[in-house]
Amino acid sequence: MKSHDFISIVRMILDVDAQARERAADEACDCVKAYTPAQASALATLLAATAAIERENSALEAELHAIVELTSTGHVGLDHISPLREIVLDDLPPQLRNYVSDLLEGRESTRAAGTVWSKTPPYR
Repeated sequence: MKSHDFISIVRMILDVDAQARERAADEACDCVKAYTPAQASALATLLAATAAIERENSALEAELHAIVELTSTGHVGLDHISPLREIVLDDLPPQLRNYVSDLLEGRESTRAAGTVWSKTPPYR
């Protein structure tokens, strides 16, 4: 992906408006095959850090979904999404709690969505 387009997505992910962040996460999913390995891992890290402080559940769900899609590139490892460990799972609705847990543990439910982890989970 061209740098200009990549930076545009990054800026949208960092927007103060939750709806803009949600749209940016959705747009990030649309371009998964266009990312270089460095872009995919950087974007996953940025999305994980954004998700760690996200207050809007719809934006959080879109960010988590984008992370799952980015892991399907094979260029995103669990170390790239480690900011998700900052999320207090008890503060989330059950569906989002499971989403975060599955991502961090590399469970089969996220693998069924096409996730390919670049290394084995260091957690647990």
